[in-house]
Amino acid sequence: MSGHRRRPPQRLDGGTRAGRGRSRRRAPQKKRRIDYPHRGRTGPRRWLPSVRQLLGLFLFFVGGTAAAVGYAYATVTIPDPNPTTLLQNNVYYWSDGTVLATDGSVNRQNVSLAQVPADVQGDFIAAENASFYTDPGVDPKGILRAVVHMAEGGSVQSGSTITQQFVKNTYLDQSQTVSRKLKELLISTKIGAAMSKEQILQGYLNTCFFGRQANGIQAAAHMYYNLPVEKLDVSQGAFLAAAVNEPSLFQYADSDPAARKQAEARWSWVLDRMVKTGKLTPGQRARYAAAGFPAPTKWTRGSGLTGETGYLVQLARSYAETHDPTITESSLSRGGYQIHTTFDRKKTAALARAVAAVRGQRLDPAHRSVDRDVQVGAASVDPATGRILAVYGGPGFDHAHYSDNADTSGVPVGSTFKPIVLAAALQHGAVLQPGTSPEPITPASRFNGDDGIRIKDQQGTYVADPKDPTGLLHQHNDTSQRWGYITLRKAMEDSVNTPYVQLGEDVGYGNVAGTAQSLGLRPGSLAAPSAGFYIGTSTPSAIRMASVYGTFAASGMQAAPYSVTKVTHNDSVLTAFTAPAPVRALPTAVADNVTDVLRGVIARGTGTKAQALGRTAAGKTGTTDDYRSAWFIGYTPQLATSVVLFREDSNHPQLQSLVGVGGLQKVFGGDIPTAIWTQYMRAALTGLPDAPFPAPTSLGEGTDEFGAPSPSPSPSTAPTKHDGKPGKNTTTAPVPTPGAPTTRAKCNHHKCR
Repeated sequence: MSGHRRRPPQRLDGGTRAGRGRSRRRAPQKKRRIDYPHRGRTGPRRWLPSVRQLLGLFLFFVGGTAAAVGYAYATVTIPDPNPTTLLQNNVYYWSDGTVLATDGSVNRQNVSLAQVPADVQGDFIAAENASFYTDPGVDPKGILRAVVHMAEGGSVQSGSTITQQFVKNTYLDQSQTVSRKLKELLISTKIGAAMSKEQILQGYLNTCFFGRQANGIQAAAHMYYNLPVEKLDVSQGAFLAAAVNEPSLFQYADSDPAARKQAEARWSWVLDRMVKTGKLTPGQRARYAAAGFPAPTKWTRGSGLTGETGYLVQLARSYAETHDPTITESSLSRGGYQIHTTFDRKKTAALARAVAAVRGQRLDPAHRSVDRDVQVGAASVDPATGRILAVYGGPGFDHAHYSDNADTSGVPVGSTFKPIVLAAALQHGAVLQPGTSPEPITPASRFNGDDGIRIKDQQGTYVADPKDPTGLLHQHNDTSQRWGYITLRKAMEDSVNTPYVQLGEDVGYGNVAGTAQSLGLRPGSLAAPSAGFYIGTSTPSAIRMASVYGTFAASGMQAAPYSVTKVTHNDSVLTAFTAPAPVRALPTAVADNVTDVLRGVIARGTGTKAQALGRTAAGKTGTTDDYRSAWFIGYTPQLATSVVLFREDSNHPQLQSLVGVGGLQKVFGGDIPTAIWTQYMRAALTGLPDAPFPAPTSLGEGTDEFGAPSPSPSPSTAPTKHDGKPGKNTTTAPVPTPGAPTTRAKCNHHKCR
């Protein structure tokens, strides 16, 4: 046993005494990259980060944010503009440049920055973003204000720069969210680098909402001041810059005292900002203050295409589409057109008043059922230029009357067609015997005016009429009076049918239709060849008939009626809208002699009620055989106007008899239509001189219808010897001056009443 060395006693944990000492010390631990929470510390100190850790955390946050922003900036793209910002409306202007109407789903008309006065641009920059021309498109201070406001529990705020507002209006939406705000900032930065400041400001001014349904500064200028943007002054611009801030309130600054008070305060603030930014001097600011608040015009919501406005817009649109193939329903629906018309605002109002006044005086739809469906159409043109100055198309779209009575074909013109037949005869002559050359015709030429006579064509054959028991046409007048052979002048004055039916046959359908077309009537409105053609079975519009008579007034120069003087689209002037050049439609002597005859209609014929106008005028009444229409067309050297009266039930679109209308047994053109014409012309010609017509040149010796007896010597006709051939005559004396006493033979003819 002594040879063995004794081992020290073992601990169950395998340690020795020395090991026990060492086991009390901790074994070294692996070093951590981030000592957090702190090792070797207790209590709150264990959890407090060190300065190094705080700095590292800050740098990490800044770096991460920068990387995220950089990535977002690199990947974000400028989106396509919102489709609604590309939409505009079309604006129609009266002849004086004021707005007639707008149409389209969005009230916006984009303009170039050059059209906006520099002072008005300054209003918006001073009010919205004084550093606009120097900032990168975003405003850090504005962003900080927005963040603080959100942190305090407020709503998400806009960045306030003009660039950001342009981006919000054009590329994004109006939602108030953080994600939309971040997109706005990023896109604004890119827009600021990609677009010039001028482009941004132009886009901003065209996309701002100003209230009163006005999008963009041009629409706002019209809605608040009835002016184009080019004519705004700095004071008006200051109000519009204020309106952008609170459009839903300031749009009522014309009528709501509270809204006006706030609008005035904001307007004053904008002007103060103009001084602070150096855009106005204190002296200029004082002058605007002395002039007072530029109160906006009165606003009527939803006025729309009411009254005659719808018909005027319809006429202008149709004319524009006809004369420029690029203008279509589709392109008009996208908007952007500015259409300047010939329509005279005062004359249009005067025509509507005249119709309303005479209707009120003569019709009683509440007690006479026959008066309920009576309709009126009227048109007024400038004889020298063809400009359509006024129309009356009906009560208006707002009364569910969509057909323009002034521009609708379908109402026979009756005896107002006779001057066209006379003009054709004076120009082309008439075949008075079969197989002979045309003989010269003058207003003194005499034709048979008796009722029920048979009519011959140029071949000497009686004109057939299947409805007549004899199979032949027996042309009738309104009464059975026996006129005998009367001059064409007399037949025109008393609207005797038979001489003009026979004259038309002798002149020939081709010549009469050709003259009608040269005077401006459309071929499609002319009736087919028949005896009735010569006394008005054709159905041209009131506009076209006013233009025909305007050609007589202009001594034979035909100026095509037109309604549009200029069209611009997206700031580009379209070239298809130059005024039509007048062309020679009739020899001067022919036109002036027709005018001389038509002066007699007013002086002593069926149109004597038009003498109430009290100035030189010429015209013609017209009534169809079945009393389904009644016309009066008259003119002075300055103005030609047509008025038509007819009945048509909207549920049964066909003409009905006028018998009984206004309590009259028969309604003639010399009655209600002449009353409307006279009242309108009196107002429309106010301030214009009583201009004379040119003295008619003698047409020389004319020829009577075969069979006419030798005339008795008189001041108006030279005696000729009847030798079995057509007799000769000369033109008659001029018509007496207006206002001079006139005498009329007493007769029972309806037109004499």
